[in-house]
Amino acid sequence: MKQRTRLFLAAFGTAGLSLVLASGLVTASLQNQLNQRIEEELIADARLVADWLSRSPDNLTYREIDAEADAFGSRLGARITIVQRDGTVLGDTAEDGVSLLAMDNHGARPEIVLAQAEGIGVTRRFSDTVGLELLYVAVPITHDEMTVVRLALPLTVVEEQLLSIRTATVVGLFIALSGAFVLAWISSTAMSRRVRTIATAARRYSEGDLTPQIGNYGDDEIGVVARALDASVHELGRRITELTHSRHLTEAILSSMAEGVLVVDRDGRVQLVNDAVKELLQIKDPVGHHYVESLRNPEIAQTINVVFKKGRSSSTEIELSTEPTRSCLVSVAPFLVNSDFGVVLVLHDISEFRRSQKIREDFVANVSHELRTPLTAIRGSVDALTDEPGSETQATRRFLDIITRHTKRMERLVDDLLRLARLDGGQEVLQVVEFSMVSVFRDVETELLSVLKEKEQRVEFNVGEDVKLLHGDPSKVHDIVRNLVENALHYAPDETVVQVSAASGDDDEVVIEVGDRGPGIPDTDLLRVFERFYRVDESRARNPGGTGLGLAIVKHLAGIHGGTVRAENRPSGGTLIEVRIKRQSVEVDTPSS
Repeated sequence: MKQRTRLFLAAFGTAGLSLVLASGLVTASLQNQLNQRIEEELIADARLVADWLSRSPDNLTYREIDAEADAFGSRLGARITIVQRDGTVLGDTAEDGVSLLAMDNHGARPEIVLAQAEGIGVTRRFSDTVGLELLYVAVPITHDEMTVVRLALPLTVVEEQLLSIRTATVVGLFIALSGAFVLAWISSTAMSRRVRTIATAARRYSEGDLTPQIGNYGDDEIGVVARALDASVHELGRRITELTHSRHLTEAILSSMAEGVLVVDRDGRVQLVNDAVKELLQIKDPVGHHYVESLRNPEIAQTINVVFKKGRSSSTEIELSTEPTRSCLVSVAPFLVNSDFGVVLVLHDISEFRRSQKIREDFVANVSHELRTPLTAIRGSVDALTDEPGSETQATRRFLDIITRHTKRMERLVDDLLRLARLDGGQEVLQVVEFSMVSVFRDVETELLSVLKEKEQRVEFNVGEDVKLLHGDPSKVHDIVRNLVENALHYAPDETVVQVSAASGDDDEVVIEVGDRGPGIPDTDLLRVFERFYRVDESRARNPGGTGLGLAIVKHLAGIHGGTVRAENRPSGGTLIEVRIKRQSVEVDTPSS
């Protein structure tokens, strides 16, 4: 059924039902009022006749009484019956002569009984005498012969009057229904046109056409709702356009990235992925699938699972068993947007970097090993020349000393390069035992005694009570302290003090600090002093010496202990190097990283 038909039937049905009910109520009310009025008029006429008959002479004959009844009946248009006390009919407008005398006794008639008992009697019943349904009204008469006068009016007269009312009501109802039909048709047509306009717009919106369209929806509630819907859809269209643009921009950025990006929602289903992830993991489109099912890589799945459980970022390096094998740095971070929790995974392909690093490490190790052989030969030849006769001359001794000094420096450089190669390759492990930090400091002082005497310097040690005995690798802690102290002695002026301390730090850490009175380090170089072969401007140092690898080795050794290292300039002058290492448990036997 069309909307217009439903609206018409609803409007016309409501109006028609209302009119029919109103007409029925009005007709019933008019009928009641008419019946009441006819009854009241008949009662008034009966009382008038009774009053007149009450003043009549006492010796009236049957004929005179019947004549009186006929006279009143003709004037009032009603049947009049005059009854004696014993119920004998004395006069009746419907009967004359012998038939009058033959009429039944009316003493038991209901209206006669009521009139004698209550002063007035009103009934409706069928009359056998006239063969009609009549309305009877009886009232008593104050007379010796006449007791009750009764007026009867045929109900057909009442029905005729009621019929005219019904006819008028039906005509009025028909006219009203016709008007209601026309008005319902007009209103339903107008309403259907407006609803059809809104439906057309809604259909256009559902098909994706959200372009603005100005419509005349009227000023009533439907118009307000339609305009609000129109405005909402237009605003939604604008936002969808913006979101589409942003999504296309995001997709363009992601597709152009060398790093792989994958987004997982709170249920573990992949929501977004770029081509780099598909290429790195050699998978098809995983969107909509669970990450465990899609990625098929236990290390990545475990990393994502940890972030889901702990709610904080995590990163790890993995080897992908692809062809060829690739090294990737996996970074996973949680996000929360409008109560929507999920994680973002980023894959960095570091295969080339690891390959270059491996080549560099192999090169350094190979070159160092190759250099050790000629250096050993040079050192042996120098020792042999020193022992030869004639080498006591000043010039020969000076050249031999130069060769010896630089040979030792080259040997130390080779040793440091090999040490860094082992550290880079994870070939050094922690040999955890209990050791004395004081003994480590004293051993370092003994080894550097020649330098201290040469520059007339000294070292001050300060060891906290709670760090005098530690669990760790004493040889590696010794190497850390020795490199730092030796570096400080090289850069500190003669006749100065190098301060070395060890104390407890936060989170079960041990803090080792070495401070000197040297020229300090420019702020721009503080973050680079731990790089390999990086050297501060040599004009700032009195005796640069060293290989340029000591602080790099310190950084690696601190990392093996799960610690960090940093440098800063002291307010009173000089440089302070701080190393933080973790206290180790006896079971630890960890390869370097």
